[in-house]
Amino acid sequence: MIYSVYELVWFFFLYSFLAWVAVEVVTAIRRRTVPNMGFLNLPFIPVYGVAAVIFSIFLPELRDAPVFLFLAGGVLTAVCLSLANVALERIFHRRWRDYTNSFLPFNGRLTFVHVAAGGLGALLCILVVNPLVSPLVKAIPRPWGLVILIVLCVLLAADGAVASAALAQIKIRLRRRHAPQELFGRFLNGIVQRRMVRAYPELEAEKLVESEQAYQQSKGQAVFAQGCSFHKLVWLFVIAAFLGDIIETIFCYVTAGILMSRSSVVWGPFSIVWGLGGVLLTALLYQYREKSDRYVFFAGTIIGGVYEYMCSVFTELVFGTVFWDYSAIPFNLGGRINLLYCFFWGIAGVVWIKGIYPRLSALIERIPIRPGKILTWVLLVFMLLNMLVSSLALARYTVRQTTGEPPKNAIEQLLDDRFPNERMARIYPNAQLVE
Repeated sequence: MIYSVYELVWFFFLYSFLAWVAVEVVTAIRRRTVPNMGFLNLPFIPVYGVAAVIFSIFLPELRDAPVFLFLAGGVLTAVCLSLANVALERIFHRRWRDYTNSFLPFNGRLTFVHVAAGGLGALLCILVVNPLVSPLVKAIPRPWGLVILIVLCVLLAADGAVASAALAQIKIRLRRRHAPQELFGRFLNGIVQRRMVRAYPELEAEKLVESEQAYQQSKGQAVFAQGCSFHKLVWLFVIAAFLGDIIETIFCYVTAGILMSRSSVVWGPFSIVWGLGGVLLTALLYQYREKSDRYVFFAGTIIGGVYEYMCSVFTELVFGTVFWDYSAIPFNLGGRINLLYCFFWGIAGVVWIKGIYPRLSALIERIPIRPGKILTWVLLVFMLLNMLVSSLALARYTVRQTTGEPPKNAIEQLLDDRFPNERMARIYPNAQLVE
């Protein structure tokens, strides 16, 4: 089932609220108190709403495969929570929550319980809640429904602004080296800040001052793209995209005797699937690089399978095009992934984290800091522009093949001139149009 944007926005608010209720209930049982555990002051936890929307877009096809639905929901929840926690950690240079000593922790940011809850949430979302809620949403008079959503969006934006202002004030005071007792302001910001400290004990003033001082001292000793940082991930994305295109080209030539383009973009030999895969494997497996090969292989198999499945659904929904079909290979899931290639992802995870990444990381860190930062943004802008132009060219290519509709404006005319059918067929020889 494909849901409209209107329904997805309703799902976002519904699941954000239900997640807040569930977290409050669990916290009340564990702490014997009822603090607001969310980042916002309103009863919403947006990260779970985002996860539910992702479930609703990418996972409906798995309703008849509950085991895979559970696994995909767990992995996607883990990714959403990890990204949200990393973003908050970048602000204060310390974790908002530390699960290192909890049962089966993952990188200290979440535990097996979070992953299992995400899998269970995906099952409930796809099999139970969405089929019940969707007719109710459609039953709401559209004008009233839009008014309600607009009001909720405005309230959410205002609440987010207040919470962000409170965090910004803490950050400014940390940089000015305020004493711990002077850290939190008064009136609205002070109220919000104190609520956050009750919900996140790691944000206590003394701990924040210590972490900020340690961070400032370490800045003078830093090298370019140290650790699993933003700059390093950009470089890894470009390198992995290039290597992936070359590897696929060689693999096709050796196995099929055909030399064909495996690029995802119109400019240069870059495979975006491989690039994003390299970033995903690095971001999720970086902290486990010292673990055994079996551990990394298992994690890479699950993560890679879910990632490849989402890529297949995304390209079909957005471009109406299927770039690979594994229906003829045993143990496939809807022709989007198969067990053998999932194992390849596991092997790639081991080879990447244990062998390739340490060497690439060392080479990247040898780049001078200032030129390295400039080149990072140059590469990022180029790749984003490359993906944008490729998306527009592919969309126009699809329209030309399906309807033969002539260009309506100067941009479409330019795309037709620069990227005619012959050129697009060479770049994407395996692309198959679907309804």
